[in-house]
Amino acid sequence: MKKRFVFYIHSFAGLLSGLFILLMSLSGAALVFHDELDGFQQPAVKMNYLNKLSVDSCYRIVQNRYPHAQVSNCSLPENNRQPFSFFIYDSSYKSGTRAMEVFLHPETGKILNARGGSDDIQHNFMSWLSKFHNSFHLDKKGEWLLGFFALVFLISLITGLILFRKSIGAVLLFRKAVYRKGNLHQLIGVYALVFNFMIAVTGFWMQRYVFKKDFYASYNYTPVLKPSPPLSFSFDSAYQALKKNHPDFTASVIYFAQSKKGKTAVYGSRASNSFIHSKKLADAVFLDSSGAVAKTRFVNEISSDDRYDIINSQLHMGKYGGMPVKIIYCLFGLAGSFLSITGFLLWLRRKKNA
Repeated sequence: MKKRFVFYIHSFAGLLSGLFILLMSLSGAALVFHDELDGFQQPAVKMNYLNKLSVDSCYRIVQNRYPHAQVSNCSLPENNRQPFSFFIYDSSYKSGTRAMEVFLHPETGKILNARGGSDDIQHNFMSWLSKFHNSFHLDKKGEWLLGFFALVFLISLITGLILFRKSIGAVLLFRKAVYRKGNLHQLIGVYALVFNFMIAVTGFWMQRYVFKKDFYASYNYTPVLKPSPPLSFSFDSAYQALKKNHPDFTASVIYFAQSKKGKTAVYGSRASNSFIHSKKLADAVFLDSSGAVAKTRFVNEISSDDRYDIINSQLHMGKYGGMPVKIIYCLFGLAGSFLSITGFLLWLRRKKNA
C-alpha cells in the first residue's frame, strides 16, 4: 500500500512537471554554451595592429552616437576577436524602456551593430532563451511557476529514488536483467540521478524567494530615462592603479555611475579564486567619482550565506571548469528531457493497458 501511494505521488509529480522538465532541460543544455552560441550573432571583428581602444574612448564614442542615452554597462572583450559591448537605454529603442546592446570595434571604435535585449529573439536569441529559462517571459508569474515546478520536480526525484532504490546497484553493475527497452526511464533516472538532484535542489534554492511574503508586495517604481553624464575620471587610469594593488584581478563588466555621488562597479575575478567561482563576476570593486577604490567585494570577503548563494548559482549553471564541465552539463541536461519523455510514454502505456 505504501509503495503504491509513493508510486502515485511519483507519477502525479512527474506528469505535473513533465513539460517543465522538458523545457528547462533543453533550454538549460543550450544555455551552458551561452557565450559560444551568442558569438554567432555578434559582429565579426578583425584587428590589424592589435591596438585596443581604451574604455574612456569607447564611452565617449557611444555618448556621441547616442547623446540622450543612459549608458548602463560595458562588457570588455576577452580576446582580439570580440567587440566592446555597451548596454544602453535610448529613446530610439522601445522608448528607452528596454536595453539595447551596441557593439564597437575594439581598434577603430566603429559602431558595428546594435540589437535589442531579451525581447529581441531574432538578433539576440540566447538572451531571449535565458529569460525564458528564468521566467518563461511571464515576469513574476513565471518566476513563481519556476519555483513551484522546481519543488514538484524535487518531489518526483525523491519518490523515484524510493521506488527504484533497490535497482540502483543492478543498473550500475550492468546486470542484464534491468537493461531492457521498457526500463529506459529507470536507466536514465539512475545515471542522471545525482545531476538531477543537484539541478533540482540548486534551482529550488535560487527560486525560494517566490515563497516569501515580500515577493507578493506590489511595487510602483517607474524608471526614468536620464542621459548619463560624461565620465568623471579616466577609467583606464583608475584600472591601472587598481591592478597595482590587486594584480590578479581581471575586469569583465563595468557598470557606470549615473551621478557624481554614485559608484562605478567593476566586476571580474581574481586568478587566486577557487575553481567553483565565475571567471567573470565573482569579485567586484567599487570606484568613487575620482576613480579611487571606495570598497571591494571579493568573494572571500562576503558572508558565508552570500558565498553559498554564489556557489549554488555556479553549480546550477555550470559556470566553472571550462569546456569539459559544459559538455557534461549539456549531456546530462539532455538526459533530463529524455527522462520527461520516457516517463510520459510509460504513463500512456499503463493507461492503455488499464
